[in-house]
Amino acid sequence: MPEPSPTSSRRGRLLRFGAAVAVLLALAGYLVVQYVTGGTGAPRCKVVSGKGDGASYEFTPEQAVNAATITAVGTTRGMPERAVTIALATALQESGLRNIRHGDRDSIGLFQQRPSQGWGTRKQIMDPTYAAGEFYRHLAKVPGYSRLPLTVAAQRVQRSGYPQAYAKHEPDATLLAAALTGRAAATLTCEGRPGATRTGGPDAVRAALVRDFGRDVLQVAGAEVGGGTDAGSGQVSPSAAASPSPGPGPGTTVTVPVPEGTAADGSRRQRGWELAHWAVANSSALHIAHVSYAGREWSAGRSVSEWTESGNSRNSAKSTAEVRIVTGQ
Repeated sequence: MPEPSPTSSRRGRLLRFGAAVAVLLALAGYLVVQYVTGGTGAPRCKVVSGKGDGASYEFTPEQAVNAATITAVGTTRGMPERAVTIALATALQESGLRNIRHGDRDSIGLFQQRPSQGWGTRKQIMDPTYAAGEFYRHLAKVPGYSRLPLTVAAQRVQRSGYPQAYAKHEPDATLLAAALTGRAAATLTCEGRPGATRTGGPDAVRAALVRDFGRDVLQVAGAEVGGGTDAGSGQVSPSAAASPSPGPGPGTTVTVPVPEGTAADGSRRQRGWELAHWAVANSSALHIAHVSYAGREWSAGRSVSEWTESGNSRNSAKSTAEVRIVTGQ
């Protein structure tokens, strides 16, 4: 039997080395995807019950962004918390709160809406803000939906082949709705991902606020970026949008004033906590490092993700009048 030539032996070693490198690259790619999409090793988000009964729900940053959008679209339309709960439970069942491009037949998106059934174009349905708005538009047409069992209300909109499946998501959706509408204060946290993404800054935060809440969140509330506005207009000046202002950490601060409510209904605090929880839910996507409101502060990357007392706690009147969102550099 002839001895293998030096050339063939070298070629064999190169092939084995190349195969090993390919396996390592594939593993690295898998780990990156898992981290970004909320799989093993990714930062987590958590919502806890405001009733102190120990109930909680853990979810991914991707799910948090979509849940915050669904909630913001609902409250901006004047829908009650029950409607938000129904919408969140529906999206949990239909897509796992992920904006997916596939499904049964031509179903796509958060709510698995179908272009062929008049829900909109594929491009429209893949826009979470549009999809949530369409869900609420159809839900509002259901007589007495807020008094119906969640499965019944959701089924009147979705016409699903498995209507009872929505029920299992009601407890988690209820926790999410209470936090993201601002009714349950300081109950939503995320580990955050400081420094892990370059998409962020005040402009990105402002654009996302307008995307989810509508332009009034900046124009009517007179939100300031970097502490500056055009004189007399209430509009954010271009120079202010790019300049840093002092905040609880490094970066650039977006200060969102919270409209006054009444002491009786606590609407100012609820609106403030809605905006604060929205910012935390978007912390990984928008590179948000700190959020403070009503004397409490959340920071990304803490070993224990929680809301703690902040330096503004002594001035409760001022701290309830604005939400401060600090982006990483």
